[in-house]
Amino acid sequence: RQFEVSAQKMCLALQANLRNIRNLERSGTPNPWFLPPFRTMLVQKNRMSKQLIIAEKPSVAADIARALGGFKKHDEYFESDDFVLSSAVGHLLEIAAPEEYEVKRGKWSFTHLPVIPPHFDLRPIAKTEPRLKVLKRLLKRPDVTGVINACDAGREGELIFRLIVEHAKAKQPVKRLWLQSMTQGAIRDGFSALRSDKEMLPLADAAKSRSEADWLIGINGTRAMTAFNSKEGGFYLTTVGRVQTPTLALIAEREEKIKQFKPKDYWEVHASFGAKAGDYAGRWFAAEFKKAAGEEGEHQRAERIWDKAKAEKIVADCTGKTGTVAEETKPTTQASPLLYDLTSLQREANSRFGFSARGTLALAQALYEKHKVLTYPRTDARALPEDYVSTVKKTMEMLAESNAYAGFSRKITKNGWVKPSKRIFDNSKISDHFAIIPTLQAPKSLSEPEAKLYDMVVRRFLAIFYPSAEFLQTTRITTVAEHQFKTEGKVLVAPGWLEVYGRESQGDDATLVAVDANEKVATREIEAQANQTKPPARYSEATLLSAMESAGKSVEDDELREAMGQKGLGTPATRAAIIEGLIREEYVHRLGRELQATPKAFSLMFALKHFGVTELSSAELTGEWEFKLKQVESGQMTRREFMAHIVESTNDLVARVKGGSIPDEAFATVEAPCPKCGGLVQENYRKFQCLSCDFNMWKVLAGREWAPEEMAELIRNKTIGPLTGFRSKMGRPFAASIKMNAEFRGEFDFGQGLDGEDGEAPDFSDQEPLGACPKCGSHVYDGGAAYTCEKAVGQARTCDFRSGKIILQQAIEREQMMKLLATGKTDLLQKFISKKNRPFKAFLVKGKDGKVSFEFEERKAKPGAASKAAKAAPADEADEVIEAPAKKAVAKKSAAKKAPVKKAAAKKPAAKKAPGKTAVKRSTVNDDPPF
Repeated sequence: RQFEVSAQKMCLALQANLRNIRNLERSGTPNPWFLPPFRTMLVQKNRMSKQLIIAEKPSVAADIARALGGFKKHDEYFESDDFVLSSAVGHLLEIAAPEEYEVKRGKWSFTHLPVIPPHFDLRPIAKTEPRLKVLKRLLKRPDVTGVINACDAGREGELIFRLIVEHAKAKQPVKRLWLQSMTQGAIRDGFSALRSDKEMLPLADAAKSRSEADWLIGINGTRAMTAFNSKEGGFYLTTVGRVQTPTLALIAEREEKIKQFKPKDYWEVHASFGAKAGDYAGRWFAAEFKKAAGEEGEHQRAERIWDKAKAEKIVADCTGKTGTVAEETKPTTQASPLLYDLTSLQREANSRFGFSARGTLALAQALYEKHKVLTYPRTDARALPEDYVSTVKKTMEMLAESNAYAGFSRKITKNGWVKPSKRIFDNSKISDHFAIIPTLQAPKSLSEPEAKLYDMVVRRFLAIFYPSAEFLQTTRITTVAEHQFKTEGKVLVAPGWLEVYGRESQGDDATLVAVDANEKVATREIEAQANQTKPPARYSEATLLSAMESAGKSVEDDELREAMGQKGLGTPATRAAIIEGLIREEYVHRLGRELQATPKAFSLMFALKHFGVTELSSAELTGEWEFKLKQVESGQMTRREFMAHIVESTNDLVARVKGGSIPDEAFATVEAPCPKCGGLVQENYRKFQCLSCDFNMWKVLAGREWAPEEMAELIRNKTIGPLTGFRSKMGRPFAASIKMNAEFRGEFDFGQGLDGEDGEAPDFSDQEPLGACPKCGSHVYDGGAAYTCEKAVGQARTCDFRSGKIILQQAIEREQMMKLLATGKTDLLQKFISKKNRPFKAFLVKGKDGKVSFEFEERKAKPGAASKAAKAAPADEADEVIEAPAKKAVAKKSAAKKAPVKKAAAKKPAAKKAPGKTAVKRSTVNDDPPF
């Protein structure tokens, strides 16, 4: 440090001498012989004293460049006289076990567990490796003598930076820029108060510890459960994780409640009363009602009557009687909702438009990165920095130029509603990032889903500055024969923020007919309506995101609950990926907007319970970690102590799974008799087993777990499918039908069995043909695993047309095949999955050669431009919100032929463009068997 101070003083002295020399030159004084080399030395010295600033995202780097000024932009970085400035793009590296400790997938066994390497290697993430190379090159520049960590102010931002400098083996001293606001003034203030590296080491220790702990628990838990479930053959991938498994537990518990639910009858008494000004409705209620605690009170309501006789007595008591009226009217207000964080944005987009959490994140990310019209979306804050008042005013000026928002933004500005408010501007409610709001950039050329999401954010942003909505709330009590009936009405007096959403008047609010004080009213009609209690609803993505966000509130231990705070399970940036991972691993099925736990999910929960590893399915593990990590951040616990605890937990986890056993208790009874003896078939953890003979079938086939309903269909019909979710030995997903052979065992059927065991063609006489074969004109029938031409089966086959019933994990329904054969084209099918696991949508079309190919949806043409075929879909976007992919979505292979499998010709003639039009991109379909 003393040397650094001395060197800086020397540089200042040399710079002063250089100015003196330049003054001598301007005055015409002859140069001594030593001045030119001396000046060169000084210039080089100046060049060798620059600080490298590493931000987390390119947008932050650009903000810093604007705030500090004097930067020249290069392709991959900015540079000024004092700084070199670049950025990561989120995480650039991931931790991994050293090569000698890694075991290839498919060979996981207890012999190789637990995996606890003495150190972790760093592996570049392929997608972002070019950016990593840029930063490594800048760190190795000889003029970079120091590094400033400008990554996000939080644990993950610290981890991103630390892994980069560790991987690059950088030795320069480090300073920390700590920002919660991105205004230019806040950035300049942050640079004037850089934190020391020593001050940030506890946060860095906590960040690295969290990352390594997740790896150890996730890898060892997954491999231990996979090893246990694969002991008797095959490879049954069973993933677990600190966030994934408690999230799955929420869905499984809800599904179990639905299964166990028994409806209960109740009655409500509804009446119609006649007043001087007209009729109005009322509902009976118990005035002294108090809801019981716990499950007992779950379905109790003041208006519900659990005894039919009591309901009928109320009707009899009140029929034909008059009643007296008393009512109370009081003003109420309703404030606008808070600004969006990512989770609340995902919830509302799912509820309003059906967007998945992953799809919403992809849209928000595109609006932030590509269009630059929204602020950073991966945030858990719903407030803005306290110094953002002036920025908000500028944003209002931008919105005033938009026809859709001009009236609202001008009204806000005119009335001076943008002013400091702790509800909106509060630094204490911001961690790494602030709430999602529009930027100063006006949008251009947004897709329909992008425009919907942008409109949601803008209207929420405008609404929060409006005053509260004002209502008159009326509660009317009608008493008839000592029984009370309640009627409620709500009148909108001043719309306030509701004006932003089009509510400028009374609208749909219930307005009651007027009554006088203590007016007598006649009971016009009265009846007891029978109802039943309903089971809890399955989680949608919107409600699951809420449950994940509030999971910490269910933790019983006060310290752990406080440590979790408002974090819940996962982070706003990871929750969508967690949900998609559960669906991908066949733990959860997406049924429309509902999420349903599969048999695989219940088997995992059952096993963890019997192994005594319940902490993996509870939010308490996250609470315990957060409590200890906060101690690491504050210096109360060392990184070594935390990791020792994690290693101990890992060893214990593997030991409990390895030594665990599963009882053969029955889960369910199969609704079909044993195909061998007609006895009762029951499901247990591993098998479907007949209680009277030796018939049994494993519950897991090629990595896919059977449901009892599927086993029943296989037993009854001797075939089922095609089914999705199978995995080959290489882990590749595939679809197939299953048929039961003569030995009562299940076999895969990829369509090659259409000829029958004796080579004879199957009998299609009891089927209606789907249409004419596109190759030979004969009839096409449903062949079980494939749609096939009647001339393409049997020993004397003369045609080869067959098309799979599942293509790239998209089921091809009978109606769609009929439409393809009749018109040459299906409807737009939404759920194809490419071999790179990218969702896309496409039409299936019939070519002139009879082959079935993809045709992708054309994008809407811009005014004055021809329409264009859609580009390849980004890997992280949901299929319901992306445009159709083109070149890279699927491999160009033929799938019309299912058996034998052959590659289609590699080349196809290019489609000719008609004048003023763009040719539609086509690709032949591939549905090869997986082996």
